Amino acid sequence: MDPSELIDVLRSLRNSRNARGQLRFGITPSTEHLGIPIPVLRRLARGHTGDHLLALGLWSSGIHEARILSAYVDDPERVTPRQMDSWARDFDSWDVCDQVCGNLFDRTPHAVGKALAWSSRRPEFVKRAGFALMASLAWHRKDLPDRVFSEFLKRVGQEAGDGRNFVRKAANWALRQIGKRSPALRRSAVAEARLIARQGSPSARWIAADALRELGK
Repeated sequence: MDPSELIDVLRSLRNSRNARGQLRFGITPSTEHLGIPIPVLRRLARGHTGDHLLALGLWSSGIHEARILSAYVDDPERVTPRQMDSWARDFDSWDVCDQVCGNLFDRTPHAVGKALAWSSRRPEFVKRAGFALMASLAWHRKDLPDRVFSEFLKRVGQEAGDGRNFVRKAANWALRQIGKRSPALRRSAVAEARLIARQGSPSARWIAADALRELGK
């Protein structure tokens, strides 16, 4: 399907009331926002999966929901590091960041390197993407060795002082998700959380306390 045809379908599904409701959850994209629910986008993606060119066209439209849909239809084997960097720079809302990281980027061969690179960057949503990618890899990529996640834990500790809301929540998410991956990584995550707690910043204390509360269950 031509991207313009699918974009016409998206605009026909515009739900302004839902878009306004999403504002309460911090979904405030700077691009066109249609308010289409995620289950509807997932249904719309059926029959188009693996279409790399369609995904690129949807992304370039700048429409919030089209960008989420692009993650559902793209072919992870055709995603390049350059594309990942470009899309990450375009992230303007936590939901599109997390959807792209958890439905596309984590399945690419470049995911581990990008998670480490982005998690030390300054832009808020690029940095969030680094930690969201770590969390998604911990959940989805059973093929990765524990040493990858041990490196991720160190990065969470290094960046735990970043008090920006969308960054600290993603760092906490990565810490918790890595700790759930295996008994050995749970012990490592708990140890890292205790070190983070000693840093003393409000962000670090929150990240550590929330992770320890969950991992201690």
